[in-house]
Order: sequence, then structure tokens, then C-alpha cells
Amino acid sequence: MRISELLKKDTIVLNMKATDKSSAIDELVRKLDSAGRLNDPSQYKKAIWEREEQSTTGIGDGIAIPHAKSAGVQTPAIAFGRSSDGLNYESLDGQPTHLFFMIAASENATQSHLDTLSRLSTYLMDEAFRNKLLVASSEDDIVKAIDEKEEEQQKPEGDSPSGSGFQLLAVTGCPTGIAHTYMAADALKAEAKKQGVTIKVETNGSGGVKNRLTAEEIAAADAIIIAADTKVDMARFSGKPVIQTGVTDGIRKPNELIMKALSESVPVYESAERGSRANEGSGERRGFYKHLMNGVSNMLPFVVGGGILIAISFIFGIEASDPSHPSYNAFADMLMTIGGGNAFGLMIPVLAAFIAMSIADRPGFAAGMVGGLIASTGEAGFLGGLIAGFLAGYVALFIRRLLEGLPQFLEGIKTVLLYPVLNIFLTGMAMLLLVSPLAAFNSGLESWLSGMGTSNMIILGIILGGMMAIDMGGPVNKAAFTFGIAMIDAGNFGPHAAVMAGGMVPPLGIALATTFFKNKFTKQEREGGKTNYVLGLSFITEGAIPFAAADPGRVIPSIIVGSAVAGGLTALFGIGLPAPHGGAFVIPLVYGSALAYLFAILVGAIVTALMLGVWKKKTV
Repeated sequence: MRISELLKKDTIVLNMKATDKSSAIDELVRKLDSAGRLNDPSQYKKAIWEREEQSTTGIGDGIAIPHAKSAGVQTPAIAFGRSSDGLNYESLDGQPTHLFFMIAASENATQSHLDTLSRLSTYLMDEAFRNKLLVASSEDDIVKAIDEKEEEQQKPEGDSPSGSGFQLLAVTGCPTGIAHTYMAADALKAEAKKQGVTIKVETNGSGGVKNRLTAEEIAAADAIIIAADTKVDMARFSGKPVIQTGVTDGIRKPNELIMKALSESVPVYESAERGSRANEGSGERRGFYKHLMNGVSNMLPFVVGGGILIAISFIFGIEASDPSHPSYNAFADMLMTIGGGNAFGLMIPVLAAFIAMSIADRPGFAAGMVGGLIASTGEAGFLGGLIAGFLAGYVALFIRRLLEGLPQFLEGIKTVLLYPVLNIFLTGMAMLLLVSPLAAFNSGLESWLSGMGTSNMIILGIILGGMMAIDMGGPVNKAAFTFGIAMIDAGNFGPHAAVMAGGMVPPLGIALATTFFKNKFTKQEREGGKTNYVLGLSFITEGAIPFAAADPGRVIPSIIVGSAVAGGLTALFGIGLPAPHGGAFVIPLVYGSALAYLFAILVGAIVTALMLGVWKKKTV
């Protein structure tokens, strides 16, 4: 798509009347609105000012590029304005601004639109091109100058050096990912070429990461320049000299950044995410951990928020959320619906979606969400969510590679049509095929437990307690819980006491570990550990999921052993429990000694905490 398809004569103001930054933005927004490019000018202008608050778009050299992506835009467009006298736009170099390009991107803009909008910003780095715009006498001359510049740039400029690697690497990114990202990239490449330095620049733009740096390139480079105002994956640069600065420095100070990068005074970056365990493994292992943690960190608010709301609902009565129960309370029902029915319902889809997004960027997100929802509704638990996330991510990468050879004119429909349809279809089909075996496995476990009977309660208690911790809400956990409920219906209250004790131990054990072994957990994990006291006491085993997902090799064995100990002790003490749920709230209802039941749960939690304290390595 050509720039002149987005910049038309009806969005050009050759002689702006504005006298300052605010009036300049108002004038250009009005021009876009009068040309029919906006459906809500106030909403779009709000987005423009939000972008300005992050950093000024007055980049210097007499140029300003106010830009925003907003639902207030009806059709992607560019407005051009020119002020002969110049005005104060709070430019980075403090000089008057003469040329204005206001970029309007709609929420559903195609990748082709976004690439075109971004391309314009890179052309403005050329002083000769800017001079043509300053002296143009008509709207037609403006459009002609832009068309001529595009024709000049038709032949792509290769990044590959003649040697085996790049001397320097760089990453650029701005919050909107439309203009500054690519201007900084072009400025760095132009300056590097001038100095005879080989460089590769990764751009973190609105269409995702492009020109991604490889592990081999990072290992071979002398230094890395990060010129970004948005989140960048930094763990991969651990052990390398890294300069970190804002995206505007990439535009205004490319010479200074490259000279510094080539000096020996650049500090070596050390990532807290890349511990000794990551260093022992391969790059793929580090990638696996990064993807996993991306899913876990985004899932955590759903676990904590939903779990606490469920616990609060129990205050009104264990069955208070059930409309058919005499203790029904409408507010408790609302809390349970929000926390259990919705927050917990989204927990596994969110985990899968953000794992997939970490692997394949935005094309993986929707497929991960759908795959996670299939895992959740099919009761495949968090293990099913992990499978769905990694499956969706690598399916999206496969589809992206498969469609690389499509004709250029189809580029615009890949992100809005082909990627989502194919990624969701393939991931969904695979997950539907996986859910049935998991359901059959669940039924088989229930039959096996029923066949055991209750003749040896201690062994049964150990098994039931351990099962509650294996997948924390998945098929194994559900099989144990269902068996316990069936035993209550049959008048045998012993098995469910072991089930509930085993379900309380994982979050409680983790809470104790984060309290007494602080140096083995990150700050975020320690904060999450505090909420696990409440979740564990409320029999919400899912509070352990973020910790298990982040470090399954150490956490899952620790919680299984602790839960099995608690279940076995419960059976040894002859405890029975007639209530199906409630955790600490229903301990007064137990048959046998309530203190003995508390003791069994506490011992199990301590066993888990001690195992984690011994096994887990110190955080960096």
C-alpha cells in the first residue's frame, strides 16, 4: 500500500493557523474529521494526548508526528500540516516545528496499513525530502514528493553483513509502535552505515516483533543498543554489554549511541530472570521458561482475585451461594459467580493465551485462549492449559512460516483472516482430541478408587491426599474429589476428610515456604505466597498453580508428598468430614478430633514447605 492512499489532498493543510502544540493538534484532528476519516474525534484526540504524555512526538529538525491507534478512527489516514513561521511543539531540540504528520490508525487496521503508516516516519529522516515538503506550493506537490520518495525506496536495503555476524545489535520500540519505532531503527542503521559498522535492528512495532535477533547473533555481537519505551525481552542479553535508553535517543543521538556501544565502557547486563538453572541449559530451555512465566504472571491476578472472592463468599455459609439451600445469600452468590464462575473460569484460558503469545506474538493469542478454554471446560486443568498454550504458540509459528511465500497483495489479510482462522482451527481440533482421553482417564481413576473400597483407610488417605496435589483442579484432582463426595453420599465421611486436607496443603505449604525461605522466591512470588494462606484455609488448591507452573520439577513433588502425608494422618486419626467444601470453615463439623485434623493439615504443609526450602535454588 502506498502512502498516497492514506494521505489525500483533503487531509492536507498547507498554511496552518495554529500557534502552539494544543491548537496544532486540534487543527489536524478537525481536518481528519471533516474529511470523514474519524467517527469519534474526541476519542481520537484523547488517544493523541495520551501518547504525548508518554513522550513528545516533536522529534526535532522541525518535524512533529502526533499519532495514535484508536477506535475513534473510522479509516486509517494521515493528515499533513505545514506552518511557515513554525510553532512551539515542545520539540526535543527546542526548535520551532514546521512540518506535521498526524497518523490515525484504526483499532482494526491491517498490517499493510500499519506498515505504510510506519514507513512514512522513516522518510522524514531525509533532509532533502523535508525540504521538498517545506517549499511545495500545492497539495499536489506534497503528494508528488511523497510518491517520488517511495519510488526511491522501492529496493530494500539489506541488513546482512558480509562477515559471519553483526558488530552491533539494536532493539527499538515505542508505546504505539507506529512511528518512533521505525524512525529510531532507520537512524541507527543510517549512522552505522556512515561509520562502516554492521548492525541489525529488531523493531517492536504494532504488528509485533520484526527482524528478531537470534541467539547466535546476540552471542557474536560486540554490544546491544536498546532504544525503547516499551517492554523488551531482556533476559536473552544477559552477559552482554547493553545500552538502555529511550526511543527518542535512537532518533536524535544515533552517533552517540553507536560510538558508546563500540567503546569498552558499556556495562554488562545481568538478568534476574536468567539464573543458574537457565545457564546450565540450552537457549530453548530458557525460551520455554520465559514462555511459561509469561503465562503464569498474567494468570496470577485471576487466581488471587477469584480465590479471595470465593473465600469471602464462604463467610455467609458454605452453601450460601446455592439458591436451593436454606442458607442462600444473594451477595454470596454474586461473589461465587464472579470469583468461581468467571475469574477462575478465565484462569486456564489466560494462562494458555499468554504462553502462546510469548511464543508466537499476537497471532498465537487467540488460538491459545480458545485452546485454554477447551482445556478448562473439558476439565483438563492447568496441565491441559499448559499443553494448549505451547501447542497454540508453535502452531502459530508453523502457520506463519507456511504462509511466508504468499503473494505480496495477500499480506494484508494474513493477520486479520488467515492466521486467526487456521491457528484457532488447528489448535481447537487438537485440544478436542486431547480432552476425550483426559475425560476417560478421569473416569478410570474414579472406578479404580471405588474398587479399592475403604478397608485400608491409611493407604487410601495417602492416595487421595496426593491426588489432590498432582494437577490442582485437573482430572486427577477431580477424580479424588468426586470419589470423596460419593463416599459422603454413601455415609462414609473418612475419604473426603483426606481429600480436603490434601487440597488445603499445597497453597498453605507454599505460603509457609515463601514466608520462611524468602531467598528462594522472587518478590512477586513472596507477595503471591501471602494470599495462599487465605486460599489454602478456604480449600482453594488452585492458589498453588502459578508456583507449580513456574517450577514444576520442584513444586509438584513437594506438594504431592505434603498432601499425601496430610491425607494419611487424617485417616490414621480416624477423621470424618460430612461437608463437601469449606476448608477451615467446616473443621468444627468433623467427626473425631478437630485439633487432630488441624495437626494433620499443618504437618503436611510443613513437609511441603521444608521440601521447597531445600530443593529450590536461591533467586538471583
